[in-house]
Amino acid sequence: MNPVQSTPTKPKRLLLLTSKLGYQTRSFSDAARKLGVEVMFATDRCHQLDDPWNDRAIAVHFEEPEAAAFSILEALRGNEPDGVLALGDRSVITAAYVARGLGIFHNHPASVESCRSKEKMREAFRVSGLRTPAFRALPIVPTPDPALTGIKFPCVVKPICLSASQGVMRANNAAEFRRAVERLAHLLQSPELRASRDPELDRMIVEDYIPGREVAVEGLISEGVLRVLAIFDKPDPLEGPYFEETIYVTPSRLPREQQDAIARCARDSARALGLIHGPIHAEFRVNDDGVWPLEIAPRPIGGLCARALRFGPGLVSLEELLVRHAVGLAGSEVERESIASGVMMIPVPENGILERVEGIDEASAAENIASLEITARLHDKIVAWPEGSSYLGFIFARADEPEKVERALQQAHGKLKIVVSAELPVSNAATGKLPVV
Repeated sequence: MNPVQSTPTKPKRLLLLTSKLGYQTRSFSDAARKLGVEVMFATDRCHQLDDPWNDRAIAVHFEEPEAAAFSILEALRGNEPDGVLALGDRSVITAAYVARGLGIFHNHPASVESCRSKEKMREAFRVSGLRTPAFRALPIVPTPDPALTGIKFPCVVKPICLSASQGVMRANNAAEFRRAVERLAHLLQSPELRASRDPELDRMIVEDYIPGREVAVEGLISEGVLRVLAIFDKPDPLEGPYFEETIYVTPSRLPREQQDAIARCARDSARALGLIHGPIHAEFRVNDDGVWPLEIAPRPIGGLCARALRFGPGLVSLEELLVRHAVGLAGSEVERESIASGVMMIPVPENGILERVEGIDEASAAENIASLEITARLHDKIVAWPEGSSYLGFIFARADEPEKVERALQQAHGKLKIVVSAELPVSNAATGKLPVV
């Protein structure tokens, strides 16, 4: 009698939507391959290039999410994935439409779209009874008169549609407010942002400044139930005039009752926006009045920051955890490791051309430093906040106490010397840059 032949298990497939193929994309791709999960890509690279990275990625324009989703669904016909995961803010709405078209449990596109608009998000928080500062959406041009629009000081001027604190400025009086609005108007007229075709580039949101400490929450929602993966303290004060983030440290050193209140606020905020499945990254302010939700993004933490998190006895990465969750593999329920960890997003000191970074070996050898990676390319233009949105790199630390992690990150950063030269005005022809397609 012939032995019964077992049918080989078909590997799971994951569709990864991402803006081009950066280091965060590689991290998720590596995690998927480690799990034996086949990865398919949809990216916003130039559709006229013929598969330059040999990844068979589907080229789309995330600025038109419904059209992009249709193109992806057509390309996937007969090869549908088991899960959909979006990296970065630009691809999340398209991912929601694709999942809906595939019948994959996911956030509704309207909920995801609300997360991309600071105005809609604030309104959802207000209607749900969450702590919300007074806010108003206003046209940028002409500059509104604070006395006529009911603006109080200090206030915070924000673009409605950008992320990573780009364009966010504090104003303490009418003169600072006018300067901030003019600066924001100039930023939103840049060719790079205009290429996004976002309809909200001509408006802003102005809200009362919320004092207090700021924290970040990394979470994972499974069928409407949020599990907090980590609460990050942000020990450097974020009081303005700009709000570039630097250090994240977990576990939080806030009292347990405050951490519990943050977790409840995260759950209530996600529910207010209608988020029901997948990763979230959220920001909150904590003061004597309680917890104030700032923003929630239906995506994982950006850049290389995920390396600050490891889970379970096998110390699996956040990327692996999220891949398992997206395609329905067991093992996404494990808890974060007990050791303290943190990351510093290396800030941009000034605008210009990045010539070199000195002291990398000394910083890497500092006590409790786990790794250091410079991700900005030498001889490229770098832009400081509030106009900027990209960091120079990342420093990671681990120790038995959060205080040691914070100190290690500060000391390592202190050993770095960022050498920047003045930017020379040159034409596109002189730089050899190709037109955007």
